[in-house]
Amino acid sequence: MAEVVIQEKHGGKSRQRRKRIGIDMTPMVDLGFLLITFFMFTTNFTKPNVMDLGLPAKDPDPHPVNQPVIGDKNQITFIIGKDNRIFYHQSNEKDLKESGLKETDYSGVKVAKIISEAYENAPKKEIFTIIVKPTEQSSYKNFVDMMDNISLAKKERYGISDIKPWEKRIYETKIK
Repeated sequence: MAEVVIQEKHGGKSRQRRKRIGIDMTPMVDLGFLLITFFMFTTNFTKPNVMDLGLPAKDPDPHPVNQPVIGDKNQITFIIGKDNRIFYHQSNEKDLKESGLKETDYSGVKVAKIISEAYENAPKKEIFTIIVKPTEQSSYKNFVDMMDNISLAKKERYGISDIKPWEKRIYETKIK
């Protein structure tokens, strides 16, 4: 609270006697802390960064009889390696050689262009699939960059899988 000026009468004249005004700041400090607390609880400091992964619905029949075989030319496999390196191939276990595992990088739209070229050369475009296989040495940033490149290529059929032992063997000889 604040103190007020008191008027006194001395011999017919009224004089104002001034007192020093003192303001009690305790209620104001309480109000300030209440407001700070209110805004801290009601404010979002940062928005979460979320990547939208299109996950399929659970299949009621886990072992379908007439499941189409994708084939080597209807898919492209990307292996995300260490040191920002990325390799790709369109081969199976028997045909994959060290020369068949090609390397590219994330600069520009190279990965999206490779996906588009593989899609154009696919015999059955309706079942064309992109397979992403991160290694143990790959970084999360490279995985996110790969997902961005898939969305740049405007392809919705993709899968994330572990690297197979035969691919790992070729990959390790390639990075040495």
